[in-house]
Amino acid sequence: MRPINLTEPMPEHVAIYQISQWPLWMLAFRPFFLAGGLLAFLSVAYWLLILTGSVNWHLSMPATLWHAHEMLFGFAGVVAVGFLLTAAQTWTGVPSISGKALMWLTFIWLLARLAFFVVLPDIAYFNLYAALILQVVWWLGAITALANMLLKANSKSNYPFLAILAVLCALNTLYLILVLEQKMQLAMAVVDTAVLVMTLLVGIVAGRVLPFFTAKGLGLTEQVCTPKIDKVVLYLSVLAITLFFISKLFLSPISPAPVVASVAVLHLARSFYWWNSKVLKIPLLWSLHFSYLALGIGLMLVAISFIGSTVAFKDALHLITIGTISMMILAMMTRVSHGHTGRTLTIPHYMAVAFALVLVAAITRSLLPFIIGPHLAWQISALLWLVAFLLFLIHCTPILTRRRVDGRRG
Repeated sequence: MRPINLTEPMPEHVAIYQISQWPLWMLAFRPFFLAGGLLAFLSVAYWLLILTGSVNWHLSMPATLWHAHEMLFGFAGVVAVGFLLTAAQTWTGVPSISGKALMWLTFIWLLARLAFFVVLPDIAYFNLYAALILQVVWWLGAITALANMLLKANSKSNYPFLAILAVLCALNTLYLILVLEQKMQLAMAVVDTAVLVMTLLVGIVAGRVLPFFTAKGLGLTEQVCTPKIDKVVLYLSVLAITLFFISKLFLSPISPAPVVASVAVLHLARSFYWWNSKVLKIPLLWSLHFSYLALGIGLMLVAISFIGSTVAFKDALHLITIGTISMMILAMMTRVSHGHTGRTLTIPHYMAVAFALVLVAAITRSLLPFIIGPHLAWQISALLWLVAFLLFLIHCTPILTRRRVDGRRG
């Protein structure tokens, strides 16, 4: 295993044609976070145009299914992979993917996004077949890159991340196959299952970083850890996801509500233990804490949606997809972009506004449809989201595309 030379400098001058040596391709978080931010902005902008009737949708899959796919498997997927491939270098000491290999992986991801809009009249569903193949190739490339690092270092504690990415790849593949077979209801059940799988990933990562970031940011002498709850959350989450998948795809009479509610309580308990009112002064901390709190509340609302009509399942799920997954992604992308480029963890005030906007977007999308009407709530939520991710792009694009401030690689 070749150790990482943390002091190895970047070349002072890189010619414009030496594309693989650009700072953008030095570590996976750079192109993947930038790609995720751009997709978050552009796809939701297009989705808002569809909602307002400004553009018509003519593709072979329903617009709602395209939107769900791009938000989860496109946006959340690329950011999760970018984070894991970057963090794994720190965990293992094994160099992560960079240069030409990272360029190719990014290019494949980009082609998958564009493939949905390539329609060949002589080949039915060409766009869906192309997107399916490209997505599978991208997932397998990402999993292989991560597995190479973890296996070289014998990093067994991180093997669960390989399993989670493999499950997301399988669900992504199944989702597009079901769309091709015109089984739209089952396809939506698969993407809903993938959301719950993503919450499992969030739960594991939060257990590692939230206590550490809080202690470091507040200058505490020790972290507030919850190892026993962490283990129970992991096993119960897997059980909840399994029961949900079975109930939706095989129409099982077994309700996942009790297990989902139990997982929600455990997440809320961890959120309570980790909380420190001083985090309210630090946007990079309160954004993470509130996004994690939204997970516990969101899962509880999901459980309630199984046993009555008081709460709509899709509204509850959007508290998780926007309030937890997207808000945590925005906060983590900002923090990692600063930390891994040698910058201080001081962010401009408008980034705190961006975090708040995503939180308000989550509340608007999940809790206000019954008050102001679904259509208006969706549009307001989308507008808030667009402003938030535009602010992220304004702030982080220069950071992600330029050299580290200390001149080192990374």
